[in-house]
Amino acid sequence: MTKADIVDRIAEGTGLTKIETKAVVDGFMTVVSQALKDGERIELRGFGSFDVQHRAPRMARNPQTNEPIRVDERYVPVFNISAQLQDAVDASLKARPHSDE
Repeated sequence: MTKADIVDRIAEGTGLTKIETKAVVDGFMTVVSQALKDGERIELRGFGSFDVQHRAPRMARNPQTNEPIRVDERYVPVFNISAQLQDAVDASLKARPHSDE
């Protein structure tokens, strides 16, 4: 699903125009991005939370040459799904017939 698909579905469900909906979706993404850049945690109850995690510096290796490579410390955005959403996704997909059976 793309951002355009999300805009289409929200517009259909709310009665807003696609232009209005795109502005809201863009605004949401901007606020979340800026909050993460500021090191803030975003919690959307029943959906999940966005957070920033620190990754310590470490030594890794190039799998082709086996040469050691230093990986600097960094901060990475992460998303943790809520238990309610996880359970709902699991139940929904388990209820579907599987094509590999």
